[in-house]
Amino acid sequence: MTEPTPSGPIARLLAIMARLRDPVIGCEWDRAQDFRSIAPYTIEEAYEVDDAIQRGDMDDLRDELGDLLLQVVFHSRMAEEAGAFGFDQVATSISDKMEARHPHIFGTEGGSMGDVRWETIKHEERAMKGNTGALDGVAHALPALMRAQKLQKRAARTGFDWPDPSGSRAKIDEEIEELEAACDQSAKVDEAGDLLFAAVNFVRAHGVSAEEALRAANAKFERRFRAMEAIAKGSFPDLPLEAQEELWQAVKHDEKEQ
Repeated sequence: MTEPTPSGPIARLLAIMARLRDPVIGCEWDRAQDFRSIAPYTIEEAYEVDDAIQRGDMDDLRDELGDLLLQVVFHSRMAEEAGAFGFDQVATSISDKMEARHPHIFGTEGGSMGDVRWETIKHEERAMKGNTGALDGVAHALPALMRAQKLQKRAARTGFDWPDPSGSRAKIDEEIEELEAACDQSAKVDEAGDLLFAAVNFVRAHGVSAEEALRAANAKFERRFRAMEAIAKGSFPDLPLEAQEELWQAVKHDEKEQ
């Protein structure tokens, strides 16, 4: 196996990882890792990149992108040790993919993005990987809301979709009734899943990303709840529900005034 030579930032990082994974002089923790044990860190770092973006913190974004890049290098190093591929092959693969997906930029015909059959290109890529079903290739590790919306979009391309939002809206009412009628915990979990899936479908029908919408709602709730706690000065848990609701409405009113 050829060891990388630290002659630049990327090569330096590759050399650091090679040293950490060295079976003799490497780090005990780094040597003990495998793809499965590192995968949760990879996902976590991707979320931390997004968090830095949402906060507009460019210094933190730089650091978090570095942490995410380290994850790519880590996985690439383990694959290289297994004789599968290395970092260069990873970079080559994504470069080839981006050029193939942008024939109007890297091809000889010119044109604009509107001329490119984007989904056709992606479909051809999936077919080359042996994915023939409409739902093939939707990663199982995606956040549940995001995966639900992707599954629905894929199904919709085959014509399996409500003609207008009223169909998905009625489905929500149906699933609420079935959840309320569920008689045991297993049935409740099943019906709750159907309800959430239907809600994603309704949101999708309005052109909204369910994942982004719920993330924004989480942030809004957290912001307002913290404001209520600040107003109550430590006594919020002791307030009756009616008083808590009054604080909630006051915080909402203040936000709208601002």
